[in-house]
Amino acid sequence: MDKEWIIDDFAIRSFRDRADEDYISARMAYRAALAVPSLWSSLQAIEKYLKCILLLNRISCKDAGHNLRIALDAINASGRVKLDLCGRTADLINHLDGFGSFRYLEISNVAFGSNLIAPDRAVWELRRFCCKDREPIRLKLEQGIAPPKFRIEGGYLEAILDNTQNPAREPLLWRNVFFGKRQRRRVRRNDWMKAENAPLYLHPELIDEILKYVHLPKELVKAYRALAGEQKKP
Repeated sequence: MDKEWIIDDFAIRSFRDRADEDYISARMAYRAALAVPSLWSSLQAIEKYLKCILLLNRISCKDAGHNLRIALDAINASGRVKLDLCGRTADLINHLDGFGSFRYLEISNVAFGSNLIAPDRAVWELRRFCCKDREPIRLKLEQGIAPPKFRIEGGYLEAILDNTQNPAREPLLWRNVFFGKRQRRRVRRNDWMKAENAPLYLHPELIDEILKYVHLPKELVKAYRALAGEQKKP
């Protein structure tokens, strides 16, 4: 079997298809007003789409981890792909890099239900590059015009859209301007807002006590120790 085909198959099934699942999970979390899962699943989806693009274009980026900016910078620096993402998608990537990877309330967070359209838009923009077909890449978003539809041959989302009995189809279509078989110019907003202070933000003096029992990233430990020191000052 052709080696290049196997690598492409790995990129598609291990990254793009799994990203499609994470994307639907993110939409379900937004719908249920679950702040942390909505951020985490959005991060996971975009991370995997970016890694699919990296692998399909044979761009090495082993140190990206959950950092979207590192993956995005590697793509842009390669000169092999021109993503040309809109400003709102760039803003989402920055927000997810700041809040999305913290699943245990290690830091304070904030999430908005109305931001559901942001991952929808980002997935539409990135997923076009997650296939060997060049036609979807030529599509562009235009202000005030419904997003153009595209299909990826053999795509996971496409299979869900084609199967009216698939239980993932309804949460994928719910208030979705970007994916679905009919054109929508507008949908009703999903209005909720949740903000929560992290326990360690409220009590940074307990950082070293907490570290006796759990692991925390070095940068957070440093930040909370600095915050505790500030609070001790008269």
